Amino acid sequence: MDGTVATAPKRWVDTLPALLEVNNIEVVYNDVILVLRGLSLKVPEGKIVALLGANGAGKSTTLKAISGLLKTEEGEITRGEIRFAGERIDGLDPDRIVRKGIFQVMEGRRIVADMTPHENLRLGAFTRSDSEVKADIERVYAYFPRLKERTGLAGYLSGGEQQMLAIGRALMARPKLILMDEPSMGLSPLLVKEVFGIIRRLNEELGITILLVEQNARMALSVASYGYVMEQGKIVLDGTAEELSANEDVKEFYLGGHGTERKRFKNLKSYKRRKRWL
Repeated sequence: MDGTVATAPKRWVDTLPALLEVNNIEVVYNDVILVLRGLSLKVPEGKIVALLGANGAGKSTTLKAISGLLKTEEGEITRGEIRFAGERIDGLDPDRIVRKGIFQVMEGRRIVADMTPHENLRLGAFTRSDSEVKADIERVYAYFPRLKERTGLAGYLSGGEQQMLAIGRALMARPKLILMDEPSMGLSPLLVKEVFGIIRRLNEELGITILLVEQNARMALSVASYGYVMEQGKIVLDGTAEELSANEDVKEFYLGGHGTERKRFKNLKSYKRRKRWL
């Protein structure tokens, strides 16, 4: 032996500049309920990253920790840190995080039902006072032409149109990073395909970085460059979209592979969880 120590090859996500870094965070609700248990992930600038996992894994909590919305639900980060563009942002108020370039599209759309689509879009630009807001509204209409035709209250929009409005409202903030929480929820297969096509276009044409939480793993990995799998508040697997799509466990658990009973990674003897934190 020559005394050299073999080093593991770098993961794809580590070879690119990270716009967002979540480092070993723990999140507690109501001072007693531990939801995130040392979670770490990176989102490279200009890429789409998917965060996959079953209900209750902690995906939405992860997004709320990043966007500063934990306080609205009696939650707090008790350990670790979150950095955006190299600057620590955990502990900042949500409006300051929006001003830095992060906007979250909430699960269930959360549009203002008794306002028009146009008024909802203007609401998305609340952090801005420049003269280009009107031009940005027209840009949103270019991506979502149906919204321009809808002049009534937003509460009367279809589910697909409400999701488009929620994404359009995010664009009005001119974000560098959009956090998307279950954009396919409640939509027909045809609309799901349309919405994910728009997500891809926003990334490719506008260069917006996207962290995508989605239960439809197949659609998420079709647009993402990289993905993470969560179980019980931890990252248990990560890799490029191609690697995850080809992984037999991911196929079985999330991509509708063989078997009818959904298992969990923690019960899989052949699976070795990566320990990337102490």
